[in-house]
Amino acid sequence: MKVAIVHEWLSSYAGSEKVVEQILRCYPDADIFAVCDFLKLEDRAFLNDKKVTTTFIQRLPWAAKKFQSYLPLMPLAIEQLDMSAYDVVISSSHAVAKGVITGPDQIHISYVHSPIRYAWDFQHQYLREAGLDKGLKGWIAKYLLHKIRIWDYRTAAGVTHFIGNSKFIGRRINKVYGRQASVIYPPVNTEKFKFSDTKEDFYLAACRMVPYKRVDLIVSAFAKMPDKKLVVIGDGSEMDKIKKLATNNITLLGYQDDASLIDYMKRAKAYVFAAEEDFGISPVEAQASGTPVITFGKGGCLETVRPLGSEKPTGVFFFEQTADAICKAVHTFEQYADQISPADCREHALYFSEKRFCAEMTSFVEQSWREYSEGLLNIQAAKTQNIYTHQD
Repeated sequence: MKVAIVHEWLSSYAGSEKVVEQILRCYPDADIFAVCDFLKLEDRAFLNDKKVTTTFIQRLPWAAKKFQSYLPLMPLAIEQLDMSAYDVVISSSHAVAKGVITGPDQIHISYVHSPIRYAWDFQHQYLREAGLDKGLKGWIAKYLLHKIRIWDYRTAAGVTHFIGNSKFIGRRINKVYGRQASVIYPPVNTEKFKFSDTKEDFYLAACRMVPYKRVDLIVSAFAKMPDKKLVVIGDGSEMDKIKKLATNNITLLGYQDDASLIDYMKRAKAYVFAAEEDFGISPVEAQASGTPVITFGKGGCLETVRPLGSEKPTGVFFFEQTADAICKAVHTFEQYADQISPADCREHALYFSEKRFCAEMTSFVEQSWREYSEGLLNIQAAKTQNIYTHQD
């Protein structure tokens, strides 16, 4: 079974790259393909010194810093990757990777982090945030996204099996492509985060400061609760906005290294998260630290956090992305905090471990290949029988 791994693009070591890392551990002899590869030297260790085969976008002007601007060319680029030498192609896709071309004697398993968000249900939000919701540039962007949607839907027919990274994404796959998807939760390095059942009197928010993470709502909520301390870790385009919202009870630490993040995560009273995520790794990391989670009750967090009222709860949900809803959830948490055990948080997080991911992914791929191979043998046997019957 010769395996190829197709990833979107390699520019940082983040959530989807950690999935590729674990697939590589399952299949260390696999070859790697991507639209482009601009990983820094210090971030390349997870590739095990493997060469990455890229597309023509790698060589386009300014691609190193602005490769995402070439999104309209990426469908064409991904189709130029030659997969003909492989039995099994595994794509790690949140944009165009699933569009790689395979033949009838190959299996294509697409692990989908999400269908292209900015082309489907998040289109209007992305256009607003990019300032492309009106004017000539806006109409050009809308037309290009329309063409990408047509291509994205069409290429779903070339996928043998879909895997969603959560039930939430499984529903999105069914809505967009009309296909059923199995679910394998992504790997979380639960061993990296250190358990502690001793908590201090502060709440923690830690993520990139980009609009959809809604850190502004968390900071606005704690600005209304001056008696409660909030520590915020992260940096990004929203930092200046967040600084203007912060009050004296809120500490903005900016970017912190892993050691600092792990330390704050295990000491926090609770971790606050306001984004609608496809899966959401950081709430699982918090639980691995024995820290309860206060989170927006939509998307993947509904599958990774057990709410009050359930057996062995690990957190509290709020169901509106507003500062007032977060305030109410914090008060609810403080009222019922004794019902949430740090040990239960840790136990629940371990279900999403890297070891579990590798076992489920390997089982799925090998069973798919076995069933497909048996089908080919049966077809060949039937053809042979027909030949002998015809000769008789």
